[in-house]
Amino acid sequence: MTDVTGTTGTLVLAGTPIGDVADAPPRLAAELETADVVAAEDTRRLRRLTQALGIHTTGRVVSYFEGNESARTPELVEALAGGARVLLVTDAGMPSVSDPGYRLVAAAVEQDIKVTAVPGPSAVLTALALSALPVDRFCFEGFLPRKAGERLGKLREVADERRTMVFFEAPHRLDDTLAAMAEVFGADRRAAVCRELTKTYEEVKRGPLGELAVWAAEGVRGEITVVVEGATESGEELDADELVRRVQVREEAGERRKEAIAAVAAAAGLPKREVFDAVVAAKNAARTGQEQGKGLA
Repeated sequence: MTDVTGTTGTLVLAGTPIGDVADAPPRLAAELETADVVAAEDTRRLRRLTQALGIHTTGRVVSYFEGNESARTPELVEALAGGARVLLVTDAGMPSVSDPGYRLVAAAVEQDIKVTAVPGPSAVLTALALSALPVDRFCFEGFLPRKAGERLGKLREVADERRTMVFFEAPHRLDDTLAAMAEVFGADRRAAVCRELTKTYEEVKRGPLGELAVWAAEGVRGEITVVVEGATESGEELDADELVRRVQVREEAGERRKEAIAAVAAAAGLPKREVFDAVVAAKNAARTGQEQGKGLA
């Protein structure tokens, strides 16, 4: 309970089940029962969780979600400074991973308040493990922008990322997102769509982005995590058309051609001159085609 001796409290980040409540870590129940303050993304979902676990919270329960995160953080830091043990839980998975929590963690650390965690289920790691894609190096990109133009821009920024990438996406935007990924990354890039992980209707759909985009166009429901293979490793052969496409993607994202050529060459492990020559040849071919078209007209 709250320490009145002047010692600061502890912030506990607790992972909650992403589907099957049986996946709740054993420590979660104990922390929920003994915390001075439980900050929950959705207090109704917290109530359902405690009922499923057969426990009761004894501390004060407050809401802590995107809409009040900035305003409520100082209040929670004050409680921590006063010696309280504050437990932070979100609807599913680990707090601060595409969920509320980062602001509170940063504020607590700034005040030299201890921060610890109750490890728990993670949609990111679960999807990565099930994807059958390389897992030695990966990055988490969270949710992509909702607007089509901004989404394309973000994807172009990571077009040459060599690590396996993990994304979250809403089911009603999945088809558009996969189509955009196929456009930017290439329709043959391998990927996996993980749906309803650990739940009754769990499904993992693996295949090239182009095929997955067609599949998703029929409509997909549930919580979605998308895992995408990284770009071609250095040393693997890329044809001239692919080199030109990668330069164009970077140019469309706002890079100058010189920088785009240098970046593509570095990612592919090729001399800049080779990429430059491919771009010039493509430009000349396009110009010749236009002139021939005018002549026929």
